[in-house]
Amino acid sequence: MQWLTEAGPNFPKEATWLYTWNTIQTGFNNLISSKHVLSSVYSGLSNCSEFYAFYRDTDPLVSALYFTSVLIVIHYIMSELTKNYSQVDKAWSILPGLYAWHFTIHDYVLHQSFHPRLLAATILITIWGTRLTYNFARKGGYYWSGQDYRYPYLREKLGPVLMGLLNIIFIAPFQDYLLLLMVTPLYMTNLLTSVTTTRALTTLDYLAIVSHLTLLFIETVADEQQYVFQTEKYALLNHLKPGQLTGDYKLGFLWHSGLFQYSRHANFFAEMSIWWVIYLFSVSAVQEAAKGGSLTCADLINWTIGGPIVLTGLFQGSTWLTEVKSCYVKK
Repeated sequence: MQWLTEAGPNFPKEATWLYTWNTIQTGFNNLISSKHVLSSVYSGLSNCSEFYAFYRDTDPLVSALYFTSVLIVIHYIMSELTKNYSQVDKAWSILPGLYAWHFTIHDYVLHQSFHPRLLAATILITIWGTRLTYNFARKGGYYWSGQDYRYPYLREKLGPVLMGLLNIIFIAPFQDYLLLLMVTPLYMTNLLTSVTTTRALTTLDYLAIVSHLTLLFIETVADEQQYVFQTEKYALLNHLKPGQLTGDYKLGFLWHSGLFQYSRHANFFAEMSIWWVIYLFSVSAVQEAAKGGSLTCADLINWTIGGPIVLTGLFQGSTWLTEVKSCYVKK
């Protein structure tokens, strides 16, 4: 468990959670101790050289946390004013790409060249985000009134007070921080580029790239099959009563055809797996920074594994709620 406490003989100290936690504390203590925060921010934004120096000298995770904290306030206020709790959903496919480019560009500013591992991972996340943004948009997700159908269901079951608590504790802050946590393997890579002399891809990097593209293809096919099915289902409901539907159309979801005959939620499976693959880039960075020493299996785990673990847990709860709302529970 060295990734939580301290570095071992070969495990780099920069890859430990303790090192990161101390960095975060220092960053926020410096912000809080500043007597003129707003004037400093304005000065930095109005002066390119000051902004460049601030960006270069600030730990990239700390600056990302500053940005995320502001977003949480915006998303919470917007969701409470509109009672539309899908504010974070609208940013789900966009923010990871922004964070990825942030970590990559910050490394470029420090070393005046793009690290191939960071650049490859960032391009993969950008492709993922672009495709997911298109899929979300064609389903009307970016309409002002567009909202995940599960939120009205929850509000009806919980009531306005409990829903408000869920929003301020989970929906706004938790999900926004999770989007950053998912990309922290690239932050780990950013940190470790300063303690390595090589800037090249490894076998594990190539494995991650191929795996990511394969899973992205599976997710694309699954989303397309689901979109076509739902479009056809609602077209049929314009002319038939629900009781007149047959097969999967009567069930309300795909089950016996396409990728969904092998997995109840093929697209969810691919989505979760994609972020486990992104984690591999941090493992590759740790291996490279091990200074030629051998690492144990335990050393191949670093704190950024929290991203895919928490995302997987979130999908389990989300999938359960989806099943509750589906026709599957209606015998």
